[in-house]
Amino acid sequence: MKIAVNTRLLLKNKLEGIGWFSYETLKRITVQHPEHEFIFIFDRKYDKSFIFSDNVTPVVIPPQARHPVLFYLWFEYSIPYILKKTGADIFVSPDGYLSLSTNVPSLAVIHDLNFEYYPKDLPWAPRKHFRYYFPKYARKAKRIATVSEYSKNDIATKYGVNPEKIDVVYNGANPNFKPVNETEKKIVQDKYTNGSPYFVFVGALHPRKNLVNLFKAFDLFKSSDKNNTKLLIVGEKQYWTDEIKATYEKMDFRDGVIFSGRLRLEELTKVVGSALALTYVSYFEGFGIPIVEAFYAETPVLTSNVTSMPEIAGDAALIIDPFSVESISNAMTQISSDKNLRKSLVEKGKKRAELFSWQKSADLLWGAIEKLLK
Repeated sequence: MKIAVNTRLLLKNKLEGIGWFSYETLKRITVQHPEHEFIFIFDRKYDKSFIFSDNVTPVVIPPQARHPVLFYLWFEYSIPYILKKTGADIFVSPDGYLSLSTNVPSLAVIHDLNFEYYPKDLPWAPRKHFRYYFPKYARKAKRIATVSEYSKNDIATKYGVNPEKIDVVYNGANPNFKPVNETEKKIVQDKYTNGSPYFVFVGALHPRKNLVNLFKAFDLFKSSDKNNTKLLIVGEKQYWTDEIKATYEKMDFRDGVIFSGRLRLEELTKVVGSALALTYVSYFEGFGIPIVEAFYAETPVLTSNVTSMPEIAGDAALIIDPFSVESISNAMTQISSDKNLRKSLVEKGKKRAELFSWQKSADLLWGAIEKLLK
């Protein structure tokens, strides 16, 4: 069979959540299934490291799809053209976008529907595009994969899709996230926080990551903190809104907030592994990969009680109300002051981590693809 795949988010040194999902699953699937030919469709020059095996044929076709108008042109004109030209039997799209202009059976990986609930978190044009097209993609798809039971139920209910055509494919985490020894922790703390303990946030600085309440909660926590604890923010200022900026600038303890920017994987694993705890207090997530990364690194986790996060964290995290500054602050105080609590969360996290791996993700995604092939 010829399996065409939308690989436009495989970008060297720029992999985000969906890009990592694409990379980790496709790397395994292509190698494990040499009996099939995979056509990787890029919208720009690709890096050769993404051609994982001999049964992968790369194709580049313009335009570079990074704006709603270009999304439309690429998916409605370029994709149908290349599917027909290559004789593809099925089309797999790890970022959820499909072509409405082809009859080739398609599988969409729709990670979550955050844009349906918090549309103002996105610029006007992408917001309109997502809310218009994704219901159509969900109904067009022969099969859908998504990354949590929460998202499966959400897609089925919101878009009126039969849940039997939706497969849950949990994310994994990079196995490079491992416990960090005390010597290494000291080096990392000296480098980033002048030797102080720190909470870490990992992710794009997007409104739904709830930085506004995280900053307010950290300020409240610091009013009684005796350990000179810092808050290390790891990620790019993707949507550094006026509200986030104003909240940060009004902080009494903003000197305790450190922005590292984006970190390479080798450095990121050390930073997460050396943290007092991960503070992942989003108000909407389809999965939340940093939660599992922290489990791998044996770092305690503080996360939200909404959407998919309780499902992923289970009993291995301190669960908070992301809409309550006091709830977040109180949890930070608990984790900071209670060594036994931290130890308990780490032990539970080690067990919880066993449920999630990219090999399991690849196997689940292949199972969804096989249903389409049949």
